[in-house]
Amino acid sequence: MSQAKALHLVFGVLGNATGLFLFLSPSVTFKRIIMNKSTEQFSGIPYVMTLLNCLLAAWYGLPFISPNNYLVSAINGTGVVIESVYVLIFLVYAPKKEKGRIMALLFVILAIFSTVALVSIFALKQEKKRQLFCGFAATIFSIIMYASPLSVMIPNGFGCFLGATQLTLYGIYRKNKDEVKKPRIDGNLEMGLADSHQPKQPAYAKNGQP
Repeated sequence: MSQAKALHLVFGVLGNATGLFLFLSPSVTFKRIIMNKSTEQFSGIPYVMTLLNCLLAAWYGLPFISPNNYLVSAINGTGVVIESVYVLIFLVYAPKKEKGRIMALLFVILAIFSTVALVSIFALKQEKKRQLFCGFAATIFSIIMYASPLSVMIPNGFGCFLGATQLTLYGIYRKNKDEVKKPRIDGNLEMGLADSHQPKQPAYAKNGQP
């Protein structure tokens, strides 16, 4: 075995080990989902997108697409199994509305994978073109996979910004309101003090009697 092949094997095994830890990391979340029998506020989108990424990467590593990349197919094939279990658990415990949305997204990713697979088999006859096409598709959806948590982070971040803006405006408005009320209160007090210093007239004086 040449030095290049040995390095290829070593780094491939290390990459597979790292990838396996990555795929197993959400197991704590799904243990909580099973124990509570609820998906709570968790989103199923990242797991569905990871499933698509694993499908495309496993397809890319097949010998008739990209020779000598069996390690890529091995780890991503394992990822397909793990992510499928995650998605199945999520569908079991998800609310009806969320379940419908995840089912629709699952149908879309299976349609995308089927399209990529069929195009690479029947439309692209040259091996290099198939490899380039499948590799490009796997790269694009890998980026989408890592960006998928933004679907949760962006709305929450925007909500935090709006909440902070409302609190700031409330603080400014309340301060200005107190400043406007203060002179009126002082004026009333001064008028009250002035009235208290004036001598009281007898009741008959008020009625015009001497």
